[in-house]
Amino acid sequence: MFLSIDRPFLHWRSPASNVLLAAAMFFFAVSINLNPNLANAQSDSSDDTSEVVEDSPEIIVADPEPADEELNWMQRIDGAFGKYVVGPAAAAIFFDFGTSRWLGTSIPFVVVWLLAGGLFLTLRMGFINFRGFRHAIDLTRGVYDTPDEPGEVTHFQALAAALSATVGLGNIAGVAIAIGAGGPGATLWIIMVGLLGMTAKFTECTLGQLYRVSDKDGHVLGGPMRYLRAGLKDIGVEPLGRILAGLFMVLCIGASFGGGNAFQVGQSLEAIRGDIPVLQSMPWIYGLIMALGVGVVIIGGIKSIGAVAGKIVPFMCVAYVLAALYILLNNLTEIPHAVMTIVTQAFSPDAMYGGFLGVLVIGIKRAVFSNEAGIGSAAIAHSAAKTDEPVSEGIVALLEPFIDTVVVCTITALVVVVTGAYQAPEMADAIAADQGAKVTLYAFANGGHEWFKYVLYVAVVLFAYSTCISWSYYGERCWVELFGVRTSLVYKGLFLVFTVLGSIVTRGNILAFSDLMILGMSLPNLLGVFLLSGIVRRQLDSYWDKYRTGKLVRVK
Repeated sequence: MFLSIDRPFLHWRSPASNVLLAAAMFFFAVSINLNPNLANAQSDSSDDTSEVVEDSPEIIVADPEPADEELNWMQRIDGAFGKYVVGPAAAAIFFDFGTSRWLGTSIPFVVVWLLAGGLFLTLRMGFINFRGFRHAIDLTRGVYDTPDEPGEVTHFQALAAALSATVGLGNIAGVAIAIGAGGPGATLWIIMVGLLGMTAKFTECTLGQLYRVSDKDGHVLGGPMRYLRAGLKDIGVEPLGRILAGLFMVLCIGASFGGGNAFQVGQSLEAIRGDIPVLQSMPWIYGLIMALGVGVVIIGGIKSIGAVAGKIVPFMCVAYVLAALYILLNNLTEIPHAVMTIVTQAFSPDAMYGGFLGVLVIGIKRAVFSNEAGIGSAAIAHSAAKTDEPVSEGIVALLEPFIDTVVVCTITALVVVVTGAYQAPEMADAIAADQGAKVTLYAFANGGHEWFKYVLYVAVVLFAYSTCISWSYYGERCWVELFGVRTSLVYKGLFLVFTVLGSIVTRGNILAFSDLMILGMSLPNLLGVFLLSGIVRRQLDSYWDKYRTGKLVRVK
């Protein structure tokens, strides 16, 4: 379904601007009012869920910092980022309604929201995550592709572009962070959420195709910012749709700067800087190099991003997985014990950070950060795929959480567990500082060969690079929808600034900001997806009937 779009979402003299500004002001006001002392608190941004204590959210205050005159310019930027951005936003998005007091573990609402969303959609769509798996592979192989279908990229390129945004440091660093914080048991919940996330990804990407539009230059614009507005208008709740779309776009732009950019740069830098002396004293050099590399690609838009991702993603996935499998084969006798440890600790009442519920929360957060199911980002990339069957692209999209979370994250987790990297005394500081890439690097170097660390170096840098270029597209599409296509270069310039900042702002604050924006995107997105799930189910039933009766034309 293609429509034409002539003007941006945000017009300074239109009611839409007032809605957006009101939503943004409301969100900010809530975050401040939940805890008025946050302006004086510095977030330690640990990935555990003990951030919320007592009756109201309270960010743990870090150790006293040196006096201002003792701080260098990089530390000043980092301190301001944590104080004025991370702290207030964390209070709103991770608000737990006092669950830390009556359950013994802080359970942020956003985590319950994501888990409930995955369960609801899996049931609503009749377990399409399992019954559509084989068909998804055929679609990705191009079995049903025809050259005259509308769109900008093929099924495979759309999948590669979306995977390049999800298969990244979340798989290398995020899994190690989860195991370090919650023990091996967190792995089981990462896998479970990955399976449920397949249906969430299917639903939102189908909606992205259903409500996509094209601008006057023929470029596709689709995703939650479109289906939240147009879809909810179709069911008679247009005002709600405008508010949700506006909030989503603001959060997506923030997420593109944080989790899709600065976090990637920061984690990859920490993995390699030990062997590159110049980066010890001048880490900004790495950020500048990454910014130049990203800038060259993102100028070309989704076609350029899809082409680059289509080459990088298969290569880096194969190299990383082969190295990991070699380590697992060398430790074959330890795998059964590792699996048993993962399963037993997932339900252990004595597990770290509040037992079963704590590990569950950690697993959900890291799984969502890894595969992005439910937050709506992938729908932006998949909306550009060439197809006249919206459901077909949704089915292709359900492969993402499987590849990203069920396969790659599980392999990483097994390597970290069988090598004992998460328990190594020399890794204690890295785990405490949420430097997950260092933990995985240790596992690769000690579980395989010393030179394996260079394989991981390449994988880390390429993962970070591919994630940055794909998230730049997500954020740019939201920016264009808000401010118009003429301001696209402004966004790209800001994105590259954050690429450099990723080498300056510390890992803790980057990780917190990434969680805040990415998890926050699920609030408006999933609400809209729930309301529109009936439309998707009807489209799915119609498409599946054609598939079962052989009415879909195979070209291969």
